[in-house]
Amino acid sequence: MNSHSFHDAILRAETESDTDPSGEATAVNRVNQDPCPMDLSLRWAKPVTSKRRQWLQEAMSAAFRGQREEVEQMKNCLRVLSQPTPSSAGEAELATDQQEREGALELLADLCENMDNAADFCQLSGMHLLVGRYLEAGPAGLRWRAAQLIGTCSQNVAAIQEQVLGLGALRKLLRLLDRDPCDAVRVKALFAISCLVREQEAGLLQFLRLDGFSVLMRAMQQQVQKLKVKSAFLLQNLLVGHPEHKGTLCAMGMVQQLVALVRTEHSPFHEHVLGALCSLVTDFPQGVRECREPELGLEELLRHRCQLLQQHEEYQEELEFCEKLLQTCFSTPTDDSMDR
Repeated sequence: MNSHSFHDAILRAETESDTDPSGEATAVNRVNQDPCPMDLSLRWAKPVTSKRRQWLQEAMSAAFRGQREEVEQMKNCLRVLSQPTPSSAGEAELATDQQEREGALELLADLCENMDNAADFCQLSGMHLLVGRYLEAGPAGLRWRAAQLIGTCSQNVAAIQEQVLGLGALRKLLRLLDRDPCDAVRVKALFAISCLVREQEAGLLQFLRLDGFSVLMRAMQQQVQKLKVKSAFLLQNLLVGHPEHKGTLCAMGMVQQLVALVRTEHSPFHEHVLGALCSLVTDFPQGVRECREPELGLEELLRHRCQLLQQHEEYQEELEFCEKLLQTCFSTPTDDSMDR
């Protein structure tokens, strides 16, 4: 039962019951106007008229009915998705079949924006079907919709995240992000990965074991702007939330790779790259030392970029990151004094 829907229905019923048929305010209405209204449970303690009881019963029935209808919709979608793909069908029939499956995945994504529905979807074994059959399906339209649905269900729900991780979805999602030929699939795979590793310790540990940071770096080196921005944003978020992994990233050559990205043709993506670099060097002397390596030429690059951005208000955040990097890496004590 969706508690929010139930509560909203009750409030609507109470609002309607605040005026009798003659249009005069009732005692309940006067309570609502009180500058310090009573708790809802206390208001219910008042004598309940037969008319008000009927309104409350109808509100409760509507709330329960709405939840049941959404569960039935999910069951219908899963019936469509569980059907075997027609083996000897013509091109038109195959196209129709794919459209029906895509429609089912889209409806499920809408329904599962509600956390109660997402939990019901998993209880109906929907996640097993997604990960096992659709995440690496033939048509790209099914793959990206499956990845989107996994992310939608998983975000901010630890129990669902754990189930998804237990099904081995993260390995498949990283493979999609790294190798899928369809840009939409890669973007949605990244969304699902983000939902599984941010604020989720078990997900982050799996991510590390599967060399997820290398996959993320390769995603930032692609030509798809949305993929680059979202990958850099996730990297920055993980660095802020989990500074204990900075050493691992430095050992991978992350400083050098981020600086190389900043040297590419200027774009809004650079703001997130510089933000990640700032996070990497903050309170981390090893990162500072690597940024100071003469062959990187980072100080000159940052000063030139500051001059470029000074007159552009839309790039103020990027400018702030440049100034912070200059302050942190090139206006601090020497390496020897940092180590002491």
